[in-house]
Order: sequence, then structure tokens, then C-alpha cells
Amino acid sequence: MKLEPAVLENAFVRLEPFAEARKEELRAACAADPHTWNALYPYSMLGDQFDIQWARLTREFERRRTIPFAVVVDGVCRGVTTYIAIDQANRSLEIGATYYEPAVRGGPVNPSAKRLLLGHAFDCGVNRVQFRVDAINARSRAAVLKLGAVQEGVLRQDRICWTGRVRDTVHFSILAAEWPAVRERLEARITAFG
Repeated sequence: MKLEPAVLENAFVRLEPFAEARKEELRAACAADPHTWNALYPYSMLGDQFDIQWARLTREFERRRTIPFAVVVDGVCRGVTTYIAIDQANRSLEIGATYYEPAVRGGPVNPSAKRLLLGHAFDCGVNRVQFRVDAINARSRAAVLKLGAVQEGVLRQDRICWTGRVRDTVHFSILAAEWPAVRERLEARITAFG
């Protein structure tokens, strides 16, 4: 596995490895939906917490523990998605820490971004991609299943969110051998947005 940061792009989205130039656009995108940060995420990217999380993601990126991407739509950053839990020895990673501002949800952005991220990961030799989703986040769970990921189980009381809520985490994965079928399904979905 030789995973390197790269700009990934298709007709609907451009994923750029984190750079200071997109910081304020991402701050505005995160501010567009306070309810989601307060209800569903284990950390916050609202208000003064944005700078703390930006700094954490930037440090982890510099150490290659994560590769966060600015999700750019029509030239403006509309969210973030991240390769996390990068495990070179076991050729696995997680795609997570994903947030899109409400205006770009439900259309081609998520399937397009996931097509790019999954394709890049598997092209770099990844054997397993996992997704971990808060059990109460029905929208994200449905989106991961729609990708073609396999639900593996639920870790009960797995995490304490920044609000103090204790969450259950649903685990999903896609294996390299499953990628061709998943890719075909994603490409058909993206083409339909044509």
C-alpha cells in the first residue's frame, strides 16, 4: 500500500488535500448546519472549536495519520472528508470525518466523492476500507449501505461525543475484491446525475 495525498476530481466534485486557502470556506460550510454538529458528530467544528479541529486535522495530516480533503463544489469548499486510521502494515484505512453543508447533500457530491476516495485507495493497494457511523445517524448509515458497503456490526457505547452523549458505532467495510462491483454501482449512480 502506497497511499499519498492527491487532488482527486470528477465532473461533480474536487477533493483537495487540506490547505490554508480553503480554511475560511470550510468554516462557513460547517457553520451552515449547527444542528448536525450538536446532534451527530463526536466533535464540533463550530465557533472557536473550528480552529481547534482544523489544527488537529492539520497536525495529523502533517504526520500522515490522516489525509483530510476539502470537498470543493463549483470552486468553493462545501465540506470535508478524510482518510483516517491509515494502517500501512495491514493495508487498510477508514473514510470518515465527512461533513457536507446542507445545500450539497442528497445529490451527486457524496457518491462522486466516495468514488474518488475509494478508487484512489484501492489503486494505491488498500485491501480494506471501513466506515464507522453513529448508530443514530440514519442518513449516513443509508448512504454507506447505498455505496455497497457491508455492515459488520455495532460497537455499543463506543464513543463519548463532545456533547457528553455516549454513542453506539456501526461498522461497515468494502474489500478490494468487492470494489469492482461497488465501483460499477457508483458510476451508474453518478452517470444518472449527468
